[in-house]
Amino acid sequence: MNYKNVIEYLYNSLPMFQRQGKAAYKANLNNSFALDKYFNYSHKKFDTIHIAGTNGKGSVSHMIASVLQASGYKVGLYTSPHLKDFRERIKVNGKMISKNEITDIVNKNINIFTKIKPSFFEITVAMAFHYFEKQNVDIAIIEVGLGGRLDSTNIISPILSIITNIGLDHTEFLGNTLEKIAFEKAGIIKQDRPVIIGEIHKSTKQVFIDIAKQKTAKIYFANDYFNIDYSMYTIDNKQSMNVYKNGILYYDNMLCGLLGIYQQKNLISALLAFDILNKQKYKISEKNIREGISKVVINTGLYGRWQIVGNNPRVICDTGHNENGILSVLKQIKQTPYKKLHFVLGLVNDKNYNGILSLLPKHATYYFTKASIPRALDENILSKYANNFELKGMAYVNVKSAYNAALQNACNNDLVFIGGSTFIVADLLQIVDN
Repeated sequence: MNYKNVIEYLYNSLPMFQRQGKAAYKANLNNSFALDKYFNYSHKKFDTIHIAGTNGKGSVSHMIASVLQASGYKVGLYTSPHLKDFRERIKVNGKMISKNEITDIVNKNINIFTKIKPSFFEITVAMAFHYFEKQNVDIAIIEVGLGGRLDSTNIISPILSIITNIGLDHTEFLGNTLEKIAFEKAGIIKQDRPVIIGEIHKSTKQVFIDIAKQKTAKIYFANDYFNIDYSMYTIDNKQSMNVYKNGILYYDNMLCGLLGIYQQKNLISALLAFDILNKQKYKISEKNIREGISKVVINTGLYGRWQIVGNNPRVICDTGHNENGILSVLKQIKQTPYKKLHFVLGLVNDKNYNGILSLLPKHATYYFTKASIPRALDENILSKYANNFELKGMAYVNVKSAYNAALQNACNNDLVFIGGSTFIVADLLQIVDN
């Protein structure tokens, strides 16, 4: 098979959660262990950091990868889902795996894939670990796909685990309370390995403490060490923050290449991670940290996080896709000056869309649409539900038509926001890059 055939095989022949949802979810690690054994336990050949959480795990993963790169290490990075190119999921020092590598891995190992019948995610994880071994990386940052305890990535023994936060998302798999979801995320806590908790929540804190105690894992709560009192934007589109450690100004004017104010929460988890890594065998200086955080987008190719894609009118997209993520987006919108708000909105059909719709501003003009995946909620159904919450607008068959309509209606001082689903942003970036 050539590259195009291989991608079609991965997308269409294997169950894929991002496209199919529940039908692709497997509540065990049997296939992951079988593939791991077949590839001779690739992940044991390099250090790993494991990152879970409802929101923020992608940003934290990229921040840590960027700083480790700036520190001179060869760094693997596994994340999901991708926005524009499948190869975004597997990178070494910010460079995507080549098409030839993907083609070669699948063609050489098609027999075992046919025998085991892994899901899209299971095969992608195995591919990433195998590639990182071949590339002889020093360390790999591994982002959890869904949950933690039963996620395909949870076969590794990381030197550090990080759980960014807990919110109500994927409740059909992880449970319908914060405590149940925290238990699933806490599945990445390993015996005698440190764990960072990014945000403290009174209903989940004890869950993490209890499991860490069972595993004799030292637990760190990021808010106990770092806090950020303000942020402002610089003229070169970076975010400047003052970071305090134990109540004392520690990093003044820390520049971050990611613009969302919610990155403050993610940054303190990453900074605590560097403190812990420095107590191990890694050497990470303040200069490395400042460079890596400032150049995180350049170094790792992270997109879709409060990303400015146009001016006059200002056009911004964000991948926030659950209630917590949407609340963070809305907080940012409130702090952004505009005359009129145009909101291109699409959701997937297995989210709590009533919960999300109830949060959205009624003063905006909406352009209801759907992403180009089977899980996308039909734009007409979305429009009907939105009307129940007094959200007014028109329905459009795809992101391109919705985006073009918003641009035509917007004046120079208006704000056009595109989001509601990671896949809406993925479709948008395909449009604006072409």
